[in-house]
Amino acid sequence: MTTALVPTETPSVPDKPADGPMLIGCILDGRGGATEIDWQSAKNWAPSRSGEVLWLHLDRMYEDLDDWLIESLNLCEATAELLLSNETRPRAFRERDSLIAVLRGINFNPGAEPEDMIAMQIWSDGQRLITLRRRRLQTPRDVHQELLAGRGPCTAGDLFSALAEHLVVKMNYSIVDMNNRIDEMEEDEDTDIEELLSEIADIRRNCLALKRFMSPQHEAMLAIQKSPPPWLSEDNLTDIRETGERLKRYLEDLDVSKESAIVLQDDLNNRAQAKMNQTMYMLSIVAAIFLPLGFLTGLLGINVGGMPGVDSSNAFWITCSALVILMGFQFFIFRKLKWL
Repeated sequence: MTTALVPTETPSVPDKPADGPMLIGCILDGRGGATEIDWQSAKNWAPSRSGEVLWLHLDRMYEDLDDWLIESLNLCEATAELLLSNETRPRAFRERDSLIAVLRGINFNPGAEPEDMIAMQIWSDGQRLITLRRRRLQTPRDVHQELLAGRGPCTAGDLFSALAEHLVVKMNYSIVDMNNRIDEMEEDEDTDIEELLSEIADIRRNCLALKRFMSPQHEAMLAIQKSPPPWLSEDNLTDIRETGERLKRYLEDLDVSKESAIVLQDDLNNRAQAKMNQTMYMLSIVAAIFLPLGFLTGLLGINVGGMPGVDSSNAFWITCSALVILMGFQFFIFRKLKWL
């Protein structure tokens, strides 16, 4: 089982919402910064000047959130249900001038498997951008830190492309970690083969799990480029295209990781088979050596009259000498035939 390279945690966002469903609430000032806003003010927010953008990061498990989405954002029930649904296969589509996307990010929560990717639903109309999640996600916290530092996104398009880019970039941590582990196992001659085979099986399962969500996420990036809303600028579309290309490269890296794991698994299986064959070969040689010796000792051990040497005090030593000579002759024959 692989352990992902976990980025530094940012403690500014609580695990559980303290103000209604809101985890992050801020108004982008259009210059890379933002001012915080509470849930009560955010529910009925309207821009006071041109260029202001509201970003709300919400816990989608909060009760009655669907009513607020439908009434305040004028969403249809199907869209509101998608934003709150647990069926979160990555996808993206337009609804008039709004963009709805379901994206997935690596799970860096303690005790979790990185390939168990966390879903983040996104809705934006160019003036408001709403992100929703069920479990704690690192990406919104990173973007929030950039805004607090005054070097964050300026528009809704910048914010969307930044969120998508951060989600995709973090996928590389798990892929790099798996590749490094495969390289280590290729040089590992001390660990038990059965243990290595079990770990390789986990890596292959991780590759399949990651690809299951990364492939449709790449399709979602292409869908956004194909039919972008008007508030996505050319620079935003360029960033989204580059994010899609990065995701495509990660998918290719996953294929390489999977193939490398298969090659290593075959090599380990061959080594295990060769070791077993060598053991069976040695057992066969030992059996071949002792077969005639066992036959002779068995023959001389029968309790019937007429056995030679019964009355001789030297018969035992003569028999032992004959057996040693026979064994030496067998060794000579086996060496001649290159069996030893």
